[in-house]
Amino acid sequence: MPSSAARTARRTDGTLVTVEFTSSVLAGNPLGDSATRRFPVWLPPQYDSGKTGGKSRRFPVLYSLAGFFSSGLAHANWRPFEESTVERIARLVRDRQMGQVIVVFPDCFAALGGNQYINSPAIGRYADYLTRELIPWIDREFHTLPEREHRGCFGKSSGGYGALLHAMKYPRFWGAVASHAGDACFELCYLPGWPATLTELDRYRRPPRRAGLEKPPAPLSKEERGLDDGRVRRFLAAMRATPRLSFDEGHALMNMAMAASYDPDPNAPNGFRLPFDLDTGELLPERWRRWQQHDPVRLVHRYREALRSLRGLYLDCGWRDQYHMHYGTRLLARELATHGISHRYEAFDGTHSNIEHRFDVSLPWLYKALKP
Repeated sequence: MPSSAARTARRTDGTLVTVEFTSSVLAGNPLGDSATRRFPVWLPPQYDSGKTGGKSRRFPVLYSLAGFFSSGLAHANWRPFEESTVERIARLVRDRQMGQVIVVFPDCFAALGGNQYINSPAIGRYADYLTRELIPWIDREFHTLPEREHRGCFGKSSGGYGALLHAMKYPRFWGAVASHAGDACFELCYLPGWPATLTELDRYRRPPRRAGLEKPPAPLSKEERGLDDGRVRRFLAAMRATPRLSFDEGHALMNMAMAASYDPDPNAPNGFRLPFDLDTGELLPERWRRWQQHDPVRLVHRYREALRSLRGLYLDCGWRDQYHMHYGTRLLARELATHGISHRYEAFDGTHSNIEHRFDVSLPWLYKALKP
């Protein structure tokens, strides 16, 4: 047990501990986010059940990747009328729907509202934080089965995207992954929300717009395309000073985080470029191509061998998803099938919201793929 861990009382449904870890990878990140993170780790009821062959019993380990605007600590919070993720896992183990497993809930929150669990010079090296730092540390401090074959990750939305990208780019760390409504087919899940984001950003244009005659905007030079003219900077400053975001503000902030993830540019204002002309709303093809390089649907062919090496790959999505992730998930499943990559794909009647009940399906499935 790490010396920095705060242990709850032992219960028959497991033990939740809170640990603290200071990262060297996140130190000095461009958003100024703290490199010291506190997050929960759930230990199964039999964690301290004694030794086998003179050695402490070891367990498979799952990493829960939180969705956007969330983090690991939120998964342990009380929720009205439903279980927290921690309570759900405890029930699944208690009812023997899955075996004894350690579950880690990392804190990967960033000042832009979250991240995509990838390395970005505009946000931070969160892929390296997970793989190079947290995994070795967790394996040293807890009784995990430290081999890749017994380690998996799962998540919803941005967390599902992170699970997919890690399965592709970091297969030596993960034996099985589960993605619930993970971001895929960027044309459908991201582009539809950008007009509202551009309108929100227009509030921060200087000088502000005035009613009456208006000259058409001049075409941007190649060097100017995708650069902030100051309105993004002012928007981000206002969001940092705002205790509560409106619906449009939240989605605009999320789109800024996606731009910082998929098209970072250390020489650009704010450290990233935008895929649209701020005044005309024109999609900038050269910038959009940078986004497409991160789309899981387009990456299957490139990472097909890594995906084939998995012991398990699970996908699901509701067929009424507000962000149209069901179309991306279907396309992703088709690409996986085309390349002969074994996977399980399920659909259900639901939206993008309140779908944690799907963990009842994915987590036992993941455990079965990862158990010794």
